[in-house]
Amino acid sequence: MIRKFCVGLVALMMSLTVWAAEADKFQDGVQYETLPFAVKTADPARVEVTEMFGYLCPHCNSFEPLVAGWHKRQNADVQFVRVPVVFGRSWEPFARAYYTAELMDVVDKSHQQMFDAIHLNKQRLSKTEDMVEFYGKLGVDREKFGKLMNSFAVNTKLNQGESKARSYEITGVPTMVVNGKYRVTAASAGGHRQMLEVVDYLVEKERKSM
Repeated sequence: MIRKFCVGLVALMMSLTVWAAEADKFQDGVQYETLPFAVKTADPARVEVTEMFGYLCPHCNSFEPLVAGWHKRQNADVQFVRVPVVFGRSWEPFARAYYTAELMDVVDKSHQQMFDAIHLNKQRLSKTEDMVEFYGKLGVDREKFGKLMNSFAVNTKLNQGESKARSYEITGVPTMVVNGKYRVTAASAGGHRQMLEVVDYLVEKERKSM
């Protein structure tokens, strides 16, 4: 009887030790940062995870296969959002192209292709005409794409994206933001794979608070 009690007590202590270790695995201000002001998300019933990225960024290119695989593994209560960041004039056409692709529902077939075109095939894409040609080769309606790129709808998305980047205090990409509250970078997490481990931790943290 005493032996069983001791075995049970040891098991309980080991469980508590593991729980404590997991609880302290990632720390605010170390592997992630809590934003000074939480940003409202689209659906309060789901945990929103936002990837701030840029097609011209080589680190985003390396990160893309990892985050794409992560996205496929998520449950329905996680809402994944991509926001193209504009750090300068040369970044804007790519942000416009992404938002246009999003409005035309062709991101799934164009997103990785765009990264490959820039970083693998070394294509020079800088003007609306270049983007129209690129997406046209993927089977996208050229005329519609060209009109949408400079439309009010895309301008609105561009402004919303810039507002989010300011609110999230984005200084580099890729950066992940969990539920408008927590910011994770490769520098803070220790690498690209580690970024997603920290994101998983924060997603679970938000699930428990709902």
